[in-house]
Amino acid sequence: MMRDADLIQQVKNCSECSAHLPLGPKPVFQFGPKAPILLVSQAPGTAAHHSGKPFDDPSGERLRRWLGVSSESFYNPENFSLLPMGFCYPGKGSGGDLPPRPECAKRWRATLLARLTNVQFTLLVGSHAVRWHLSKPQESLSETVADWQARWPDVAVLPHPSPRNTYWLRQRPWIEDTIVPNVQARVASLLSQPT
Repeated sequence: MMRDADLIQQVKNCSECSAHLPLGPKPVFQFGPKAPILLVSQAPGTAAHHSGKPFDDPSGERLRRWLGVSSESFYNPENFSLLPMGFCYPGKGSGGDLPPRPECAKRWRATLLARLTNVQFTLLVGSHAVRWHLSKPQESLSETVADWQARWPDVAVLPHPSPRNTYWLRQRPWIEDTIVPNVQARVASLLSQPT
């Protein structure tokens, strides 16, 4: 079996959909095979593309606040695997960034997920992550987030923390009032456990 380090290098060198990427291929992810928390999002934005760090932007600041963790804890692969649906910045669309390129998940997702040996909590952030990991396409993201107890404590669905979603979040104060404190408690309990 290929070593984890070799697999990570293969993913970092991937250029399968480079013809469709306006800034070129630059996979941005964090792989921690023993991390207790898997965070699945959509794709890196321009800031993450340039820095090489997932959620290295205002969305990440809100997300880390929702999780109740510091940057140091968040970027520690012993705590979190950060595996977006697409590893490269997909470009701009009319309403924000384009969806993640589908080639990425088809090529890498099953292989990487199979190497995660200690996931106890999966956070699905945004509709692209939900569509891949949950089989409820008939529900809106709001309905899926509201039904959080159905998957608890193994999985939680969160909306994308982008500043573009601030109005949407203000219309749903129960997310920050009810779901976020439970997510923070779950994350804190997992990160306090000895490995």
